[in-house]
Amino acid sequence: MKHQAIDELLFGKIRPQKAPKKFVLLVCALLLLTIIPLYYPSICRSLFVSKTIDSNPLVPSPSSSAQEEDLPSITSNLKCDIFTGEWVPNPEAPYYTNKTCWAIHEHQNCMKYGRPDTEFMKWKWKPDDCELPVFNPAQFLELLRGKSMAFVGDSVGRNQMQSMICLLSRVEYPIDVSTTEDQRFIRWKYTSYNFTMATFWSPHLVKSKEATYTDGPTKTGLFELYLDEFDEAWTTQINEFDYIILAAGHWFFRPMVYYENRKITGCNYCLLDNVPDLGKHYGHRKAFRTAFKAINSLENYKGITYVRTFAPSHFENGIWNEGGNCLRTKPYKSNETRLEGLNLELYMIQIEEFRKAEKEGRKKGLKYRLLDTTQATLLRPDGHPSRYGHWPNENVTLYNDCVHWCLPGPIDTWSDFLLEMLKMEGMRSAEEKKHLISRDRRSN
Repeated sequence: MKHQAIDELLFGKIRPQKAPKKFVLLVCALLLLTIIPLYYPSICRSLFVSKTIDSNPLVPSPSSSAQEEDLPSITSNLKCDIFTGEWVPNPEAPYYTNKTCWAIHEHQNCMKYGRPDTEFMKWKWKPDDCELPVFNPAQFLELLRGKSMAFVGDSVGRNQMQSMICLLSRVEYPIDVSTTEDQRFIRWKYTSYNFTMATFWSPHLVKSKEATYTDGPTKTGLFELYLDEFDEAWTTQINEFDYIILAAGHWFFRPMVYYENRKITGCNYCLLDNVPDLGKHYGHRKAFRTAFKAINSLENYKGITYVRTFAPSHFENGIWNEGGNCLRTKPYKSNETRLEGLNLELYMIQIEEFRKAEKEGRKKGLKYRLLDTTQATLLRPDGHPSRYGHWPNENVTLYNDCVHWCLPGPIDTWSDFLLEMLKMEGMRSAEEKKHLISRDRRSN
């Protein structure tokens, strides 16, 4: 009943009876001073704590002042599509550098390897119908105090986590609390906030392994995907996490053999005799379906699953292993390009499977959220390392990298999206609860 009272107070469901104005004001004041601090301490604190973080974005050393930033207040973006908009200049960026953040992967450390331009770091996302605040590290850590978050997927997911570590470094650096020396399964802890962040390597989201009998037609490996089997490297580990960021995509462009019921059912560009080529989309859909099935089948998982949508690459004048490159230095405008072809197909598969999983998960009280980064990412052909992720004479598989993202760079905005969604979560949960109650009443 107390929670219901708070929901009604915040969302306008309470209609006061006639009473003297002074009495009503007194009651409201008591509610604000007693109930709200009890159940919404971050909202209450945000009303009284002023922003004191150093405004110099290039000096991101941890400090007590950084921890006193404004804490989340109720956002007005609940009915705004924060994922549709344009990139606009942001002269205050970047908020860290490759010299102030040790978490940047070598292949995304574009400034270290001589990228000559810097404008790609100086943009922010502006939704069409509202404002999207720049990521506030103190807000984020306060919201996730005592919580845990797991990134499940491929190296672009790792790229995202490292971006977040760099953004959070203005407040605190994490310590390594990994239970294994395998760098694909790292755990970090922010001790002041008791917040844990982890990454689970699962590029196909389902059980998979590299074939030993051939290197595949592209000489970059042939992968065997068991499309109906869970990848227990992550599915057995996520029960304890409050939030999952699930994403995959680019590994489905590689040659693959598909197994279902432990039998070969087809492949993607495997060139094996008597094996039908079912294309990338077949494995992509089945893999996401199985991953969602795994989440919905967990008995003890009560977290929120954020599905980060496909981030298109930007190879031009050839594919990745045939001279393709990404040399643009400015974002596209939204009317200058569009999602099409295979990129559109993979994106739509994710949306369709997400909707099905969301509907099924709702029956068990599980929540799914769509972190729809595709449009914003599509407009940033300038944000990739290209040849600036290694020294010129290095022997690397992906010489011109137009898949991953420079840090600092465009995907720092993914944390802007995520924080705004976390801030909206309380409002959205209340709205969903009201909708379910209303639906149940109509059905009765």
